[in-house]
Amino acid sequence: MQEGTTPAPAVETAEQYQARLDSYFAGKDPIAMQREAPRTLAGLMEGAPDEVLSRRPAPGKWSVRAILAHLAEDELASSWRYRQMIEHPGATLLGFDQDEWARLGDYESWTAREALEMFRLLREANLRMFARLTPEEWQRYGMHPERGRITVAGLARHMAGHDVNHIVQMRRALQQT
Repeated sequence: MQEGTTPAPAVETAEQYQARLDSYFAGKDPIAMQREAPRTLAGLMEGAPDEVLSRRPAPGKWSVRAILAHLAEDELASSWRYRQMIEHPGATLLGFDQDEWARLGDYESWTAREALEMFRLLREANLRMFARLTPEEWQRYGMHPERGRITVAGLARHMAGHDVNHIVQMRRALQQT
């Protein structure tokens, strides 16, 4: 995964956020990055006590445990989006409020290992599906209210960048210990 990435600005537009995610996978294979992410996350967590994984790096910021739960639930949402685009080209891809999902999912009640395992299983299901897609299926698309037209390939790239974004956050949080 990407080392030495720059942190997000304090206030970031949707375009700036997407450009930052795009920079994380530039010149790289996003599927290989997605395949590696669960191992990278497991390596970051290795040997870290639960109290460290549960510590918020700052008020209003997610703990490593909550980031892992978010990754799992975002993989769940992406699983649905991929399949909707493939089955129903042009499908509406609704956004979601990640803070509301964190509240509803009670991310602080998950263990880091449970969240990582959920993420890993959902990611493996998506990777198996990717291996079977035709070139035409990779180009099927959905319409997102904030991001516009997104292809299956585009969402796969976005998720690879999303992984790196949170890996960077986790590294930063774990270095504060």
